Amino acid sequence: RRIPQIVLGSALAYAGIGHLTTNRTEFQAQVPTLLKDYADFVVLASGAVEIILGVGLIAFWKYRVQIGCLVALFFIAIFWGNISQYINKVDAFGLNSDRARFIRLLFQPLLVIWALWSTVAWRVINSKVAHRRR
Repeated sequence: RRIPQIVLGSALAYAGIGHLTTNRTEFQAQVPTLLKDYADFVVLASGAVEIILGVGLIAFWKYRVQIGCLVALFFIAIFWGNISQYINKVDAFGLNSDRARFIRLLFQPLLVIWALWSTVAWRVINSKVAHRRR
């Protein structure tokens, strides 16, 4: 599971760098309307978080479960922006139709699962839930 974790970490770090540089405007289009006045800050802050989480997945194997949980929570938190992009029909990253924006929504849960699976956080969470039920 090390390779899927490294791939996810690399993708997060790469996306985070894009938040801070070349794709800043595209990411601002995904900021929910409630936060539009702070769109640049939201993009910069989320980019920094993505870089930190990405590097964490790659470099801090000992803390993979905790980082995996944080990455999953991050993906859940940013899902709001993806929903906003769909509802408000905002074109960004080539998502220029309702269908394309909707299909993207379906991939967010897969990212949450990937974060939990590749870091074995899924197994740890399940074992703790099972232990509490006893």
